[in-house]
Amino acid sequence: MYTVCGDHSLRQLFVCVFYCTVLCLTSVQAAKIQWTLDEKDLQQVMVSGPNLNETSVVSGGYGGPAGGIIPTSSIKDLRMKSRGLGVGLVSSQSADRMITNQNQTGQTFTGSGMHHSNSNQNMSVEEANRGVAVEKLDSVKKWGINTYKCTKQMFSERFGRGSRTVDLELEAQIDVLRDTKRKYESVLRLTSALTSHFYNMVQTQQALGDTFADLSQKSPELRDEFGYNAETQKLLCRNGEALLGAINFFVSSINTLVNKTMEDTLMTIKLYEAARLEFDAYRADLEELSLGPRDAATMVRIEVSQQQYQVQRDKYERLRSDVTIKLKFLEENKVKVMHKQLLLFHNAISAYFAGNQQQLEQTLRQFNVKLKPPGSDKPSWLEES
Repeated sequence: MYTVCGDHSLRQLFVCVFYCTVLCLTSVQAAKIQWTLDEKDLQQVMVSGPNLNETSVVSGGYGGPAGGIIPTSSIKDLRMKSRGLGVGLVSSQSADRMITNQNQTGQTFTGSGMHHSNSNQNMSVEEANRGVAVEKLDSVKKWGINTYKCTKQMFSERFGRGSRTVDLELEAQIDVLRDTKRKYESVLRLTSALTSHFYNMVQTQQALGDTFADLSQKSPELRDEFGYNAETQKLLCRNGEALLGAINFFVSSINTLVNKTMEDTLMTIKLYEAARLEFDAYRADLEELSLGPRDAATMVRIEVSQQQYQVQRDKYERLRSDVTIKLKFLEENKVKVMHKQLLLFHNAISAYFAGNQQQLEQTLRQFNVKLKPPGSDKPSWLEES
């Protein structure tokens, strides 16, 4: 019985809460409608209506009691209070909506900005890669066209079908230089062989002198004879080392002249010959275009070919001038160097085979030849171990 009564009371409580909620919602809706109507009435009164402070509203019927009269000022106060609450509520809701929209918009703009910056970076990288690829393709294209024209010109010259630009005086000087270089290379090869053989002879003389000196100590009956020969071999070895120093200086100077100075000039000559071939190739191309029809497309090609021809001509003239200057300085340097080195070689050989040790030493001092200390060519004990 107690449980039944309790359930019945709870059911009544739930019903009461439900009806109260419905009444509250209805009241709020009615207040909103009344506030809307009041706002419209207030707008109409402000436009053309009377002053509400001096009017009143009868709450009852016609001829009712005086207690039913309500002053309009109180109604106005109520309307203003309700309007203030409504406006405050609406303004707070609007502010919340604006803050929410701003946050969402900010997030959207931030995300779109990041995406936009990433896309810009990707586009810039792609454009850079595309530019590098285009430059490489253009360089390969230019190289291919240039190689084709030069190869065509080379075969035309070889088979006698094309003409070539020739500077007779310069070509003669180049031929003389190449012949001189071959002869100097022969001198260098022979003097290097002489140095190697003479070095072996000096080493043999030194070993022979040491053997004679040892035998003079161990053979009392032949001490003087072995001693004389030991001193002679040591003197020859000492003079031989001085002559080796002079020959090595001669070989080093010839090697510098042949493999550095002359080789540098010959490298410039190779560049000059390549520029001459390119110049003739573009010249032949321009002549071929000039003999053809003179339409608009051909005139454009002739103008481009004329510009390329001028560029190759300037390059050819510049390298020809460089070769002429280098050949002149090379000849002067060669005469100066060979005059000194040939005089050194002659005086050193003559003094050595004449047995004039003083003259040999004076020759070395005259040409500033410094001898290596004895045993400097031998490996150290660390290298031997």
